[in-house]
Amino acid sequence: MPVLCRDCYYWLDETPAKEHRPKRCSRCNSPRLIIHSELAELTLAHLDCDAFFASVEKRDNPELRDKPLIIGGGKRGVVSTACYLARLYGVRSAMPMYKALKACPKAIVIRPDLSKYRETGLKVRAMMQDLTPLVEPLSIDEAFLDLSGTEKLHGQYAAITLVKLAKNIETQIGISASIGLSYNKSMAKIASDLDKPRGFSVLGRSNTREFLHEQPVRMIWGVGKSLEQQLLRDGLRQIKDLLPLTEEELVLKYGLIGKRLFHFARGEDGRSVTASSPTKSISNETTFNDDLGDFQTLADILWSLCENVSASMKKKNYAASTINLKLKTSDFRQISRSRKCFSPTQLAEELYQTTLPLLKELCNGQKFRLLGVGGSDLVSAEFADPPDLLDPEKEKRKKIEKALDAVRNKLGQESIIKGRSFKKPSPKPESDR
Repeated sequence: MPVLCRDCYYWLDETPAKEHRPKRCSRCNSPRLIIHSELAELTLAHLDCDAFFASVEKRDNPELRDKPLIIGGGKRGVVSTACYLARLYGVRSAMPMYKALKACPKAIVIRPDLSKYRETGLKVRAMMQDLTPLVEPLSIDEAFLDLSGTEKLHGQYAAITLVKLAKNIETQIGISASIGLSYNKSMAKIASDLDKPRGFSVLGRSNTREFLHEQPVRMIWGVGKSLEQQLLRDGLRQIKDLLPLTEEELVLKYGLIGKRLFHFARGEDGRSVTASSPTKSISNETTFNDDLGDFQTLADILWSLCENVSASMKKKNYAASTINLKLKTSDFRQISRSRKCFSPTQLAEELYQTTLPLLKELCNGQKFRLLGVGGSDLVSAEFADPPDLLDPEKEKRKKIEKALDAVRNKLGQESIIKGRSFKKPSPKPESDR
């Protein structure tokens, strides 16, 4: 059974019987050993940066290193990321900020610096792409890698290449990452969560079934809180409880996700790693310091959000075929509305005029803590905003917005604005997927 040292990269092809296996590396005395019968064969991995936002902030400010740190926005915001020290107090991502501070009152709170995180994340991605062209990002701080066929190129097993990658991320970028190595995407994703932070876990074909049997159903990729509660109500607590059910029974009871439940419960996942994952949506949302219910106030903020989404689509050369409005009430209930466009658009005015009546309909006395706008079903910008015989003024609106964009590109975003933008909030992008 092969053994690999994560610190000096020493590889030993054969280890003694289980009861005599080494506890430390015979070369450097490190206890960080990886021992698995399939270590020389597995090539598919999932890499996930540890507490990414918080790690970047601690890297840039050493004074924060031994302190509980929360990345989030304002007293009415939610936790974007919590460092592992803050997590010991029960702080979790997406937790309301007031609850997080109640759990960990000594925590230091920093607002997200998305541009800095993106810059760091792209550096990590570039390091992955130097090793294999098959890198499939899931977000700015995590991705799948398929290293099959790269053993000759790098002169070493994929496991060694990945161990060196994790070490290089620490030394060159200053943050840590955890890696899961397996034979398919689902199992690699699960493995990367098993030993955080600075983890390296292996799930091979030989031990997957045994491992999965005793795990809770929430471990299956794609099982969120709502589905987990439904499964628990049906008496399905552990993954092994799913095995007696056929695929047809699971699909009939839980819809399309039933197919995933059937296969993932058995460690089966036929999806390959694809080098590029197309952008599915572009959105922008903001959380208010105080709940808002006044339509005009919300409409003013809506316009700013539409401008942000429009600018992002133009920059990325996309147009949206569907426009989405998102609201979250004061009791955290989420409301979503969507409208299919007559033709794809990337114009702020079109986004605004489509979502404005949806917003007005929902402003019926209730108050909201969050407002968001997005475009989905994206297509190439070449299909954006064609002439419309039923709307002769559309071409005029398009020319006006194009002229505004030209001035802004030359003189800056605040150089020229529409009248409805005067003295109105201009939220920064919080979501762009």
